[in-house]
Amino acid sequence: MRVPSIPSDQQASVSTPTLSRRGFITACAAAASSLIVPGAYAGIRQQGERQLALHHLHTGERSRVTYWADGDYLIDGLKEVNHLLRDHRTGDHHRMDPALLDLLHAVQEKIGCSGEFHVISGYRSPKTNRMLSNKSGGVAKRSLHMDGKAIDIRLTGCDIKHLHRAAKSLRVGGVGLYTRSNFVHVDTGRVRYW
Repeated sequence: MRVPSIPSDQQASVSTPTLSRRGFITACAAAASSLIVPGAYAGIRQQGERQLALHHLHTGERSRVTYWADGDYLIDGLKEVNHLLRDHRTGDHHRMDPALLDLLHAVQEKIGCSGEFHVISGYRSPKTNRMLSNKSGGVAKRSLHMDGKAIDIRLTGCDIKHLHRAAKSLRVGGVGLYTRSNFVHVDTGRVRYW
């Protein structure tokens, strides 16, 4: 959007809106999350559809959901994902970060595998996260799962070490390998690997 210029003799009378600190932080976070898609999608098609096949291992629910088509996110597809990735312990739903879905799709395109993502953990309510954190030192007290920005997965037909390498190669968010539990963690937080 182009901002019109204001003649210098009128500039003093123009007031600029002030942003609260929270408004500024929210705007910065929105701008930063929008930068994820270009990085993850460098060289990957931008038109058509983006689909994910998801199988939540704790609920047994499966879905092949189209969440994006011809340049826009689909509200019904996002709602379906939010429901499928709910906290299976409490039933609580949360809005999943669309950039996380884009990251999964980009990983799958990079690997060249159209298999199903097995979901170990999507959204976690604060209550569930607190309980898991108290049981294990491997669960962050301020986990991005509670913000709908993290998922623990496997991909059918793909070794988890290969999945881990592919996710790391995109240089987007956090990527962790859990060989003993046989899953990969991906999130849309800051770039870091373990």
